[in-house]
Amino acid sequence: MEVSVVNHGFGVLSNTEAGLSEQEAIARLKQDGYNELPSARSRNLLAIAWDIAQDPIFLLLVGGGIIYWILGDLQEGLILLGFVFFIMGISLYQEGKTEHAMEALRNLSSPRALVIRDGQRQRITGREVVRGDVLVLAEGDRVPADAIVLSCSNLSTDESLLTGESVPVRKVAADIDAQDDKMARPGGDDLPFVYSGTLVVQGQGLAQVRAIGTQTEMGTIGNALQGLKLEATPLQQEMTRLVNRLLGIALSLCVAIVVIYGLTQGHWLQGILAGITLAMAILPNEFPVVVTIFLALGAWRISKRQVLARRASAVETLGSATVLCVDKTGTLTLNQMAVQQLLAYESTNDQAEKPHTYDLSLHTREPLPETVHPLVEFCILASQRDPFDPMERAFKQLGDRYLADTEHLHNDWQLLREYPLSPQLLAMSHVWRSADGQQYEIASKGAPEAIADLCHFTPDQQQKLALQVSQMADQGLRVLGVAKAPLDTPPPSLPPHPSLNPQHLPDQQHDFPFQFLGLVGLSDPVRPTVAEAIQECYTAGIRVVMITGDYPGTAQTIARQIGLMQMGAIMTGAELDAMDDAELQQRIQSTNIFARAVPEQKLRLVKALKAKGEVVAMTGDGVNDAPALKAAQIGIAMGQRGTDVAREAAALVLLDDDFSSIVQAVKLGRRIFDNLRKAMVYLLAIHIPIAGMSLIPVLFKLPLVLLPVHVAFLHLIIDPACSIVLEAEPADPSVMQRPPRPSKEPLFGRKTVNIALLKGGGILAIALIIFVIALYRGQGELDARALTFTTLILANLGLILSESSNSRLSLSILKSPNVSLWWVMGGGLFFLGMVLYIPVLRRLFSFALLHPIDLVICLIGGLICLIWFEQLKGLTQPRKVVKSSSRKPA
Repeated sequence: MEVSVVNHGFGVLSNTEAGLSEQEAIARLKQDGYNELPSARSRNLLAIAWDIAQDPIFLLLVGGGIIYWILGDLQEGLILLGFVFFIMGISLYQEGKTEHAMEALRNLSSPRALVIRDGQRQRITGREVVRGDVLVLAEGDRVPADAIVLSCSNLSTDESLLTGESVPVRKVAADIDAQDDKMARPGGDDLPFVYSGTLVVQGQGLAQVRAIGTQTEMGTIGNALQGLKLEATPLQQEMTRLVNRLLGIALSLCVAIVVIYGLTQGHWLQGILAGITLAMAILPNEFPVVVTIFLALGAWRISKRQVLARRASAVETLGSATVLCVDKTGTLTLNQMAVQQLLAYESTNDQAEKPHTYDLSLHTREPLPETVHPLVEFCILASQRDPFDPMERAFKQLGDRYLADTEHLHNDWQLLREYPLSPQLLAMSHVWRSADGQQYEIASKGAPEAIADLCHFTPDQQQKLALQVSQMADQGLRVLGVAKAPLDTPPPSLPPHPSLNPQHLPDQQHDFPFQFLGLVGLSDPVRPTVAEAIQECYTAGIRVVMITGDYPGTAQTIARQIGLMQMGAIMTGAELDAMDDAELQQRIQSTNIFARAVPEQKLRLVKALKAKGEVVAMTGDGVNDAPALKAAQIGIAMGQRGTDVAREAAALVLLDDDFSSIVQAVKLGRRIFDNLRKAMVYLLAIHIPIAGMSLIPVLFKLPLVLLPVHVAFLHLIIDPACSIVLEAEPADPSVMQRPPRPSKEPLFGRKTVNIALLKGGGILAIALIIFVIALYRGQGELDARALTFTTLILANLGLILSESSNSRLSLSILKSPNVSLWWVMGGGLFFLGMVLYIPVLRRLFSFALLHPIDLVICLIGGLICLIWFEQLKGLTQPRKVVKSSSRKPA
């Protein structure tokens, strides 16, 4: 068998660590199944049908059919039961569509895993990890399966999920001879095993999967992952309260109608039919169903724009966002770093002289001068061998291109120890030993001021360095400092033999005699879609705040390129720390750019913005970002470069790390809430005339207008209209030209309810007038019922047409991309024609034959209703954003 070799930053590894081939992975996936525990599965067709059959509307329809059968009206009973199956078909389609959306979201929300296959790193869903896969673990990752550690650097994991002990445990690499040993139980330091569901809290490593799914330690204990659930959101809680109130009223009215009808007219079965009709007319069962459908399909639609909604509450909150706080690197920029400028010093004394400056953008085809070789060499030594970080990849690419045939690349050196980046010191160092064990080098890179601290710069040297950094930052470059600390002989406590433990090295980076090598300037192009998205935010009344670890000059240059409004001076992280909360709340109103900020400061910014009444959307990717993501009303984690900790703390996951996707999600969030409000107004409005025409004839001893079969027919239009037609309506053209919706504004506010009452009351008035006039003219019960029912259907279709657009109706509605609108409109008219002019159906519906003049009367009634709906739109037109003239471009 041919042995392949691959580098991953932990030394040179054999073909075992090179990972499986794709063919092997596919074969093992077929053999063992997916890496998942027993979870909430999608419902099959029978389960959905059973749930639908328990809906009150269907139970009422079945009850009505049984009563007709008892009364001897077998045809009436059969047609009513036919409607049961017809409406069930519509409901199955709606539920199936929702279930499909939920399944898509479950797949997207599966934890991600970084594996090595065919010698290349690949990020896959955690459920696709198979036995034998080599995992690449880093700080903040959730371990996707039980595995044995092949190699590691300062690796520690939190196993409290399995052991209950919150103290992280250290991990060591397994001995080559012991890699076939059985996995031990979790808990305790210095074990070479990691376990599914545990969290990497420090360091990095490679591990080979031993067990997946139910075979893991978590599977043995019996913890079941429940997958993605749409929990009860504030909106759904509001609906529950509304339904509970209406339910009591509806049941009381139904009982009263049965009693009144039975006592006054002596027909108790007819009274029960009247009660069933009223119950079908006013029971509010559609309201919570529609909310659930809208939120589930809304989350699915947002995922199509590369944004995963992990919590349903984020879907309804998106439209209320007033501030977007975003990272610069990778969100506003492409995160495709390239080294552009090098400033090299030959020795520390060079601080008094002008450094050697080399701009790669001006010398793309020329070799690097010898003076900058050490600078590039130690950039690479201070990075991972097979880097994942964009900056470290840029250093490696630079070395591969220019130093491949020199002595400055050291692929055979051994990494002894890594000193990681910390909030106290923004620099990281690697201790290396040469292949012959005779040379030791320490390479460090990080924030220039941190490297200057390691090199013990004098105040004068620090001032000169700050000026050079500022000049590079003003060009939009991200600037890092580089230093080295050569050890000509091994430390007395560290024998040269490569297999001995390097724990005797100093505990702090400061203990090494660092020598400053120079500065590296990296450029990161701005995403081409960002400038337009920023302007769309301003048009929508949304403020954009940029938070970056870069220098103020770099931040200002990027802000100028993307058109970010700068209302006041740039604030640095140091200035932020010097302020108390009250001063920060005051300053944050006039600051849109925060530079030299560390992740821990994001939490203070979120709290300050929330204290001023803002609805904050905050992006983040690291472990330290998790508190801020959880504190923000809308936490947004990066899907590509983000840690699992950040993704679990966030409400949204940005799958492509692109700022414009956030803006599109906000637009969709506004559209979802707009359409949901349309559906709620429609439902409430259309139930008013149905309930009124079921109740009024009983109270005034008039002939019954609506029977159960008529209400069932209306539901054939109502159900798809609210959950299919209105849900699919495209966003209003002005949706991003109005201010954000107040976060505490209820769906059923006083204004919304009043508009619905006016619309429903208008339909009821017209229908009642036509019914009474028909009876007054002596046309008879069947004529009056046919006229009234036809008017109700036409008014219902007019209401759907009116609700499908926020603006006034025009001929442009004919170009609507919402195909389901025309299916429902056409289907409603087609079936109305059938029940009016097919004798069998006409008798079943207890109608008389309508003449052309009758149809004209009904049509005029429907048009009057439509005109009334359009006039009421003037009360609901949202105001547009007026741009503030106090803002200025950065």
